[in-house]
Amino acid sequence: MNTKKRILVAPLNWGLGHSTRCIPIINALIVNGFEPVIASDGIALELLQKEFPRLSTFELPSYNITYAKKANDFKIKLLKDSPHLLKTIKREKKVIKALVETESISGIISDNRFGVRHKAIPSVFITHQLRVLSGNTTWLSSKLHQKIISKFTECWVPDQRGAVNLSGELGHPKNFTASVKYLGPLSRFKKLNVETEYNLLVLLSGPEPQRTFLEEKLLNELKHYKGRVLFVKGKVEPRQHKTVIDNVVIYNFMTSNQLEIAINKSDLILSRSGYTTIMDLEKLEKKAFFIPTPGQFEQNYLAQRLHAESIAPYCNQDDFDINMLSEIDEFSGFTAKEYELNYKKLFGLF
Repeated sequence: MNTKKRILVAPLNWGLGHSTRCIPIINALIVNGFEPVIASDGIALELLQKEFPRLSTFELPSYNITYAKKANDFKIKLLKDSPHLLKTIKREKKVIKALVETESISGIISDNRFGVRHKAIPSVFITHQLRVLSGNTTWLSSKLHQKIISKFTECWVPDQRGAVNLSGELGHPKNFTASVKYLGPLSRFKKLNVETEYNLLVLLSGPEPQRTFLEEKLLNELKHYKGRVLFVKGKVEPRQHKTVIDNVVIYNFMTSNQLEIAINKSDLILSRSGYTTIMDLEKLEKKAFFIPTPGQFEQNYLAQRLHAESIAPYCNQDDFDINMLSEIDEFSGFTAKEYELNYKKLFGLF
């Protein structure tokens, strides 16, 4: 008879960051004698099914978050999408209620899924955005987000507490009183002692259509690059495909193990300034160049902050040309901070 407590882990399907940063948590649950049950949709669910083929998985209603074609239309599109979003959250709550009963769920870990909670069992919300940047409506988006977070038993922030941190004012707002625990940065990767194979690794992910726009732009720019390039599109598909064009090796996606080796074997990283990517690059102590997703305030803020701290350069998507990579020489790159997370204590909630 299975006596393990079953914990539902449900990341948001928005790019791959939410699902990949849940990987160390799922592994830690297994090590600590729990049985994780995975719930999500789209590529986030597909990625976790590939990583954990033996675990039970369930599909949740899709938020269908895509980006506006133009950065300036981002807020308008979000407003238009909000009735659909509210309906999805309502449907999500229904599905969760049923799952808790039919699957004997003892606890919930939701990474940015608003409707994934249950009053009768401990429900955790994972986010690095206690403050949600949205330009001149930051006060409102932050207030709404904080109101949702306060409905959960605890909020886990994947960052250090205190002044030396990765998320800045996103994860360290003033006057927020919910039950917040700082986990330290979460990464599925380990630093390996391997020889450099690639001069440049291009790491793509994030919502469409912007992911495709950047893919096309970079493949065009790389025609003028002399070094060895590994290009990972971040498109999770049933089968892995590899293509070689001149000095560029292209994969549609990579598993965690493959990506861990690839990043370790690469000299420079070119990617979006997504928070999960930043946590991974810090763990592996890499030098990087960032291109924030157009219209995404959070990625712009993180890129600007890393630039100001002389860690990594960045530029806007439209402005990028391949010669800008030489700017990396003037920046320090990431340095990992030692941080030991006591998972046993953390999971004591369940």
